[in-house]
Amino acid sequence: MDNRDEIRDFLATRRARITPQQAGLAPGMRRRVPGLRREEVAVLAGVSTDWYTRLEKGHISGVSEDVLNAVARALQLDDAERAHLFDLARAASARPRARGRAVKVRPGLQRMLDAMTDAPALIRNGRMDLLAVNRLGRAMYWPVFQTPGRPPNIARFQFLDPAGAAFYPNWELAADTTVALLRTEAGRDPFNADLTQLIGELSTRSDDFRSRWARHDVRLHHAGSKTFHHPAVGDLTLDYESMDLHADPGLNLTVYTAAPDTPAHDALRLLASWAATLDVAGDAETASSRLRTRGL
Repeated sequence: MDNRDEIRDFLATRRARITPQQAGLAPGMRRRVPGLRREEVAVLAGVSTDWYTRLEKGHISGVSEDVLNAVARALQLDDAERAHLFDLARAASARPRARGRAVKVRPGLQRMLDAMTDAPALIRNGRMDLLAVNRLGRAMYWPVFQTPGRPPNIARFQFLDPAGAAFYPNWELAADTTVALLRTEAGRDPFNADLTQLIGELSTRSDDFRSRWARHDVRLHHAGSKTFHHPAVGDLTLDYESMDLHADPGLNLTVYTAAPDTPAHDALRLLASWAATLDVAGDAETASSRLRTRGL
């Protein structure tokens, strides 16, 4: 695969963010470029300047793990960035092929989700499609399910649906995270035509997406907290645990929880009541009205 542009831009953006002082080097003379020079990265990595220049131009196929690790240390890459560099190297040496990615969720996984009655849970793929949810997960991501197209897609909702800005109170951070996850997936699965189509659509239709995509930021997404503003129950600040499903390559399970006796836990209980009312009422407006009538 010819991914030289991806390699060049990724390494150049990582190099540009590191000052000589951060790398333990003297500031030197006035600089024409931000961050480190190529020759400085070469010295830090223990390779020749010509060799590193060739690498940054995208000639990464066949480069050893030891050299990639040395470049990662020189550029002070975090775990996600280091993994992305190795993904780019593997893609450069690979033949184009369609990878076996799950497009449907096994019944056993859906049963597992349904057994989680007190926590919103979802299964998504790398392009941020919501492929399966439990009852609370559907209730929490209700606005995403109202957007056109199936399966519902978190990235498309975030960047193309006006409701996205209301659903994510800290929209800037949420948008940064989504784009970094898509960039990570693009390095991991470069032959995924559906992913490429989504990135092209978002780049064409959203300036916010396009500017973030150009940063080449990547990230791992395992645990943390997120805040949502649900149209029926208000703010939800929840902890999440996210893990790849190794028996189903390409799928990821995310579960949201809240500590007992906290406002977030109370909000989840309210969400469960709204979900139960929604099952009977059939639409969100009627369900919310019934909650207000019951004083919830």
